Amino acid sequence: MTSVADFDFDLPDRLIAQDARPRGTSRLLVVDRASASWHEHTVAELPALLVPGDRLVANDTRVFPARLIGRRDPTGGAAECFLLERRSAREWLALVHPGQKLKPGARILFEDAARAPGIRIRAVVRERTGVGRRLVELEVERDGPRAARLPGGAAAGDAWGDVDDAIDRLGHVPLPPYINRLDDPADRERYQTVFARARGSVAAPTAGLHLTDAIIDAARQRGIGWTTVTHHVGYGTFKPVRVETVEAHAVDPESFDIAVDAADAITATRRAGGRIVAVGTTTTRALESAGRADGRVRPGPGTTDLFIHPGHRFTVVDALMTNFHLPKSSLLMLVSAFAGRDLILDAYRYAVAEQFRFYSYGDAMLIR
Repeated sequence: MTSVADFDFDLPDRLIAQDARPRGTSRLLVVDRASASWHEHTVAELPALLVPGDRLVANDTRVFPARLIGRRDPTGGAAECFLLERRSAREWLALVHPGQKLKPGARILFEDAARAPGIRIRAVVRERTGVGRRLVELEVERDGPRAARLPGGAAAGDAWGDVDDAIDRLGHVPLPPYINRLDDPADRERYQTVFARARGSVAAPTAGLHLTDAIIDAARQRGIGWTTVTHHVGYGTFKPVRVETVEAHAVDPESFDIAVDAADAITATRRAGGRIVAVGTTTTRALESAGRADGRVRPGPGTTDLFIHPGHRFTVVDALMTNFHLPKSSLLMLVSAFAGRDLILDAYRYAVAEQFRFYSYGDAMLIR
C-alpha cells in the first residue's frame, strides 16, 4: 500500500495563480524521463519540443457557466446553485447553498438586470440527494413578446434549449475553489480552450488553456498531428483525497467520447512509431480508459472512473502536457504514475523554488 503522505510538498499560497497570462506565454518545464532532468521553455516553444510524426491529443469539452447566484423566493436570502449534472430537460443535480435551508419545495430566483435583462430562472428544490446536493427543476421566464414561463407541457427540446440559453446568460464561470475572487467578464473567454466544442464541463481542461491557434498551426506545419477527444470534467476533479492510502481512494465517474476518426488517427500514429502527446490529465484518462493492450483506442462514448496512480501501465499515452497540481491530489498521483514519484516531486520542488505559477491559471509541464 502507498501512503498519500508520500505525495505531499510545500507550496506557498502566493504561487497559486489567480489570473491567467496571455495564451502561449506561460512557462513550460520540460521533464525528460530518460535522463531524469528538466529544463525551462515557454508554451509557445511547444511545437519545437516535439518530433515530426508525434500527435497532440486534446480535450475539446466546453465549460458552461454552471454557477447560479440568486436569492430565496420569497424571503430574499442569498442562495446559490452549482449545476453538476443534467438529469432531464429541466432537472439538474446541483450543489446548493445554504444547504440546510434549501429543503424540498424551496424556491430560488436567479436574475441580473445588467447582464441578462428580461430573463429570470426560477429553481424549485425537488429532493435531497446528499449533503448539500439537491435535485432542482429550472423554469425560465422572459419579458417581451416571448414572455411566458415555459408551460408544464412544453416539449423537452424546447425546454432544454431555453434553459441552456438562460444559464449561459445568467450563470457565472465556475472558477476553481482555490481562485479567491469572483469571476469577471474576461473569464468567460479565458477559462475556455480555443478549440472548445462539446458543452458539458464544470471545470476547464486546464492544460489546453495554454494553446493558441498559432501554436496548433505551427505544430501541424512541423508534421505533428492534431486530434481532439471529449471528456466532460465534473466537480469531482476538485475532490480531495481523504484516505490514508492511495489505493483506498476513488474518483468520481465522468463521461467521454472518442470519434472513430480520432481513434483511427491515434492508432495510426502509434503504428507509425509516433508518440501520442496527451494535452491534460482528462485527455489522458479518456485515452487510457479506451486503450487496448495493443495500444489501439476503442472509439465511442463511455464513462470512466479510472484512477491512475503509480503502478498503472500506460497503453496509449507517450508524453503528457499538464499544469502543476495540488499536493496529495489524485492528479499529482497520475503524473507521478507517468514519470515516477521521485522525479516529479523533485521537479515540483524546483518549480516552487523558481516561482512557477500553480494550478488552473498557472504554468505548465511537458513530460516526455
